[in-house]
Amino acid sequence: MSTTPFNKGLFDFLSASPTSFHAVDHLEALFTKAGYTVLDESKAWDIRPSGRYVLTRNGGALIAFHAGSMDFSNQGLRIIGAHTDSPGLKIKPRPDIRSASSVQLGVEVYGGPILSTWFDRELSIAGRLSFVREKKEGPALIESVLVDFKAPVAVIPNLAIHLDRDVNNGRNINRQNDLPALLMMDSQTPFGFKTHLCQQLKDMGHDLSDNTLLDFDLMLYDPSEPAVTGMNGEFITAGRLDNLVSCYGAARAMLDSDAGLSALFIANDHEEVGSVSTSGAGGNLLTAFLDRICPGPEQKARTTARSFMISADNAHGVHPSFKDRYEPNHAPLLNQGPVLKYNAGQRYATNSRSAAAFRYLCVKGNIPFQEYAVRSDMACGSTIGPVTSGNTGILTVDAGIPMVAMHSIRETAGARDPELFARLLQTHVETEIH
Repeated sequence: MSTTPFNKGLFDFLSASPTSFHAVDHLEALFTKAGYTVLDESKAWDIRPSGRYVLTRNGGALIAFHAGSMDFSNQGLRIIGAHTDSPGLKIKPRPDIRSASSVQLGVEVYGGPILSTWFDRELSIAGRLSFVREKKEGPALIESVLVDFKAPVAVIPNLAIHLDRDVNNGRNINRQNDLPALLMMDSQTPFGFKTHLCQQLKDMGHDLSDNTLLDFDLMLYDPSEPAVTGMNGEFITAGRLDNLVSCYGAARAMLDSDAGLSALFIANDHEEVGSVSTSGAGGNLLTAFLDRICPGPEQKARTTARSFMISADNAHGVHPSFKDRYEPNHAPLLNQGPVLKYNAGQRYATNSRSAAAFRYLCVKGNIPFQEYAVRSDMACGSTIGPVTSGNTGILTVDAGIPMVAMHSIRETAGARDPELFARLLQTHVETEIH
């Protein structure tokens, strides 16, 4: 089935982003190709009116910034916040497991994936290798290299139903015993995962031995390509739609905007595990950035008081087989536009003021929208919205596209919604509202 130009770009981004590190690398490339100046936190900055800048931290978080007129304390900032990570399985530091003449990789669960969806899927490996390079003069340098095996190299096989007759009656998955990934048959030739990674580095031009590869951040992932599905091409299915759809939409909003207003897109890492890290929303990336672009605490306080942020993260669309799991008056449908998210317990940052601003932007951009609130007898997820607004005092609304199978290894969304959401985010970037 045909793919729209927007979704083609989205699919390319999804395919290039098996981990948060790859997502940030791809986003940075999009911005630098468009002429954005790269900022380095360890060096002095020279921010100028009308300048466009991009900054990364720890490889998994990014800020893209439009300086505009630099009258931040009077005009505020139009901010989009999203996150680069997705739930999954992270490879343990010493992962080699030998059992029944097989080699398996030990993994730990990252975030809240639907674990049953990881069984019997062709899996690949991607992430970051980090090492220290000594120099003849000057300090030793920590260097990192991104790797993506791309090909399927592992699988987590189910136990046959003949050996587990109750498997269809609600299986309890043991995270320690049931999730190691089958990598290869054991052989006479000794195999060590870390040694294999060093060989990969050597093949990439880095002549290293085991003791110089200090560590790695590697994830299993499903290398299947994103797809358009449905009898009329109504749906898209892919891994990591949560929350790379928002990252791509925010990037397009910044890249396609020509309004010249001051705007900022921050893509944090580690939202799926609580946001408390140097690159997470609970860290100081955004506040440190504001400290450096605002000349003093008075100007920073005025800037945050006049700024408005859309916390962009996917929402729960109605699953037609489980309509009873949704609050009847707040049940978003796929392909009916972005979703405004509410929660009385402040799991979302939306309040009446930020919701009014969101509704105004939708009307101005001629973009349909929907509302979501969780059933009163069910728990609610959360986003970077409350964390960021709590840290900064910035007025924030939570919104995103509706989807089903959230946190599955392969998620489903409406084919129209990503572009509608990107249009809304661009309207936000181009609209001054306090």
